[in-house]
Amino acid sequence: MSFDLQKFFGDVFSPELSEVVTIMYDLPHGNIMDTPEWKQRREMAMDWHRQISSFANQYQLIVHPLVTYLATGAHNGDLPTIAKLGDTNCELEDIIAKSTIILSMPEYSASAPLINFTKKYPRLRVGSMPRVTKAMEETGLSADYKEVAKKCQKLGPLFNEAHQIEVQFSTGHQCVFDLSNNAPALLDDGQMPPHRKNDRLNNLPAGEVCTCPNEASDSHTNGEIPAVLNNEQIVFVIKNNQVVDVLGKGPVAKERREAFNKEPALRNIAEVAIGCNDKAAVTGNVLEDEKAGFHWAYGRSDHIGGNVGVSSFSSPDKVCHLDIVYAKGNAIVCQKLDFVFPNGKSQTVIINGELLI
Repeated sequence: MSFDLQKFFGDVFSPELSEVVTIMYDLPHGNIMDTPEWKQRREMAMDWHRQISSFANQYQLIVHPLVTYLATGAHNGDLPTIAKLGDTNCELEDIIAKSTIILSMPEYSASAPLINFTKKYPRLRVGSMPRVTKAMEETGLSADYKEVAKKCQKLGPLFNEAHQIEVQFSTGHQCVFDLSNNAPALLDDGQMPPHRKNDRLNNLPAGEVCTCPNEASDSHTNGEIPAVLNNEQIVFVIKNNQVVDVLGKGPVAKERREAFNKEPALRNIAEVAIGCNDKAAVTGNVLEDEKAGFHWAYGRSDHIGGNVGVSSFSSPDKVCHLDIVYAKGNAIVCQKLDFVFPNGKSQTVIINGELLI
């Protein structure tokens, strides 16, 4: 069955009459060079704008002209002040403030600043789609989001009630993530009806539950986390929720060590999460890969309840929140994941990359 954007839009947003819809994306400029994938994404955004405009009258939607802005060059860095509404210069926040539904389809993720805008504007819901591809219309975007939401609702209480998550990787490495700060779990469940109070930004394709681990200096987030980046296996050494070393003799390990030394805020373990979209395909695109299984991230965390924000970095262009995924199909898989509760009991939810819920 081919992807039905009108059904998808209705299932995710349940729009009311006279809602205001904005589709926005970033543009290459200067040293931020264009790519064929980026160009195709802009064409996809234009196509979605045309389709949504064609069924807008059924909901009496107001659809803004396409909004474009110069790319930040940094994932989850703050958005620029000025954008274009069609061909007219405008204050980007003015457009955001007037919108009730935003679809963001950029090259560089804007999830962090857009989450903060949803906290400022209580009617705003955002579908954040950094590096989305047309192919996802037939995979993660085509999921039954009512079923995705059910899985999220089962995972959410586990994140909220456990005091730690224990993860074993297919390489034999292990890491414990400390949840004792009681940061509430965020449900990226693909359900953003009007007047929803919490979790009013979802990454689309949706389907994950995440939280920020304890970032205190005495955090018990400790262990070794393996990763394969650019075909090189490295190991992040974690102590007190910080990356204290990167093991490996190749160029990637060297580059990461240098990056952490130059930008200490990157050392922060910012997120621990489980994806639960059964239509998500593992292709190397993090937007969809992370919906297929366990993942974690380092860097910025203020958008999901942590303390590391833009001011923690040496400059806005250095801000980063980077996810690494261990779903079935990745080079390294989450072998086993246990939620451990204060009473000493535990619950296993992942075995050999398979979600048991």
